[in-house]
Amino acid sequence: MTNSDIADLFKIFADLSELHGGNPFKIKQFTNAFFRIDKMLTPLENLSIPELEKIEGIGKGIAAKIDEINKTESFEELNEILANTPEGILMMMKIKGIGPKKIAIIWKELEIEEIGELLYACKENRLAQAKGFGLKTQQSVINQIEFMYASANKFHYAKVEQKAFDLVEKLQSINTIQKVSLCGAIRRKMEVIDAIEILVASNDINETKNTLIDSNLFTEIDNNNIEFKGKYEQIPVEISFCENENFSWQLFEKTANEKHLALLDLNAINQQSNSEEEIYKSIQLPYIFPEMREGANEVTLAKQNKLPTLIEYSDLKGALHNHSTWSDGLNSIAEMAKACEKLGYNYFGIADHSKAAFYAKGLSEEQIINQHTEIDKLNKSNPNFTVFKGIECDILYNGQMDYANDVLASFDYVVASVHSILKMNEEKAMSRLISAIENSYTTILGHPTGRLLLLREGYPINHKKIIDACAANKVAIEINANPYRLDLDWRYIDYALSKGIMLCINPDAHNIDGLKDMYYGLQIARKGGLTKESCLNAFTTEELKKYFKQKNNVSI
Repeated sequence: MTNSDIADLFKIFADLSELHGGNPFKIKQFTNAFFRIDKMLTPLENLSIPELEKIEGIGKGIAAKIDEINKTESFEELNEILANTPEGILMMMKIKGIGPKKIAIIWKELEIEEIGELLYACKENRLAQAKGFGLKTQQSVINQIEFMYASANKFHYAKVEQKAFDLVEKLQSINTIQKVSLCGAIRRKMEVIDAIEILVASNDINETKNTLIDSNLFTEIDNNNIEFKGKYEQIPVEISFCENENFSWQLFEKTANEKHLALLDLNAINQQSNSEEEIYKSIQLPYIFPEMREGANEVTLAKQNKLPTLIEYSDLKGALHNHSTWSDGLNSIAEMAKACEKLGYNYFGIADHSKAAFYAKGLSEEQIINQHTEIDKLNKSNPNFTVFKGIECDILYNGQMDYANDVLASFDYVVASVHSILKMNEEKAMSRLISAIENSYTTILGHPTGRLLLLREGYPINHKKIIDACAANKVAIEINANPYRLDLDWRYIDYALSKGIMLCINPDAHNIDGLKDMYYGLQIARKGGLTKESCLNAFTTEELKKYFKQKNNVSI
């Protein structure tokens, strides 16, 4: 198990102990262990108890629990408390804004044990009347439960992609299968998917189905005359079948969004085509990449012969929104820069948190000076690779930036982001963002809506007005590549491009592994039609230096 997995178990135990009125000392002990272990770089998975005890911050008791987790993936005390906690209460623990003490009131005083029952109680205003709650908290609970229901049985693309590739590879080894491909939402690289959809061409469909049933690859199998359904490593899978000669047509039809198909003259398509390229050619259109087949403006562009040349991973020259141990990252700037260079990039941008983000060890003005000194030394030691001086500056509730302009002027670039007081109506959110966009030192607007896919809805904004403001103030917009964010939403990339906006694919990496998230940002950028010419971090080092200097009048 990873350090994060171990830490999560300690957090669950601490929260449940508080819910059940456990020992405050033990609750604090496990809470502290959660925070420490979640940040540790040394893997704890294969360490013995004596080795664990030597690590600073891990005592004998916690070391013993880690050893137990490594052997059983849990520990006895956690198992006991889980056994005494209703499943519905465990679900309630996922609702943000109501901690263990409030859930204890819901459970013990209101005698509510199910999420649906809690939602019904909210609709009757019973929660608002309970001690420690109120109308605002009640409405927040309603919103979050409804969001949880809407997000149930959905998965981040990043969680599913490799499993889908592995499954396709395994299916290819089955003798009765001639061709196999992903299709549907996962082939279109949607940010959130319901299932791994696969198309199989087989010369004996019944025999193939029987082989799938006997393969031990799937659980919860539902086999009918049309398709095969089951779960592969807990992910729903839907397999459709066709004859070999119909594979290209079926792949085309089962990949595209219905809106895309509605824009095409399907009657004119040659269904016996040998490839999807031939299918589009049969209706006098250039090939449209699967990720773009959403029914936006891709067909119009294709008819006008104006389809963009989509950005490729090899076009990316660096990553500009990253964190280090100066704030809440797990690796030093030198380590992050070296990892970035190994990935083939030419530059690395550090954008640690600003001082208002105290929970993330945001940088004071004095720390900024010291960090810049460190960066200067790194750049001097390696003239072939550039570390740019950036900051992720908090946009305060009043719309002001977290530092004075003279401090902002010391950076090569500034990523302006909202991190606190996310509960805003559209008017407030727009006022706050536009105020920051109009600051002459704002270079990039970070994760514009603050959303966390499947976890938290973003604050409401008028995307087009925000894009217009960025265009007027020559501010680039981030496509945050973290699979939980993917924000700016791909649906607004085309509008941003039409306004001449520069977009920037940023990993928001908090450790070396996080740099790899650039891949997911690239997929979502391609969905929206991004080209390398409109991608800020596809610029060469010298082009980027010139861009920053022109934007912020900074001497680099």
